[in-house]
Amino acid sequence: MNSPLWDTWKKSFDVWEGNTAEYLEKVLRNPLILQPSGKLLGATMRAKATADRLAATWWGFVGLSTKRDQERELHKLNQLESKLLDLEEKIAEIEQLLQKNRQK
Repeated sequence: MNSPLWDTWKKSFDVWEGNTAEYLEKVLRNPLILQPSGKLLGATMRAKATADRLAATWWGFVGLSTKRDQERELHKLNQLESKLLDLEEKIAEIEQLLQKNRQK
């Protein structure tokens, strides 16, 4: 079902892909490329961290809760939910004991 045009194109693509992969493998292992790229990535990550801190400070200044505030509040809510579940279990146990005592 494959046409000769498709087969020719596929073979050409495979040759191009192989040559490109081989070239990029050499280029991307070159220290002259890796060192500046690593420094650029590090600088970008530091800039992002600074921007994130500034955004959180700004949101806090405006009076809105930051991601950290929301995470802290969610943790407190989870703790409260856990305590409520424990209390419900204790109440159920006490009710069972009271019912048994009434039956005696």
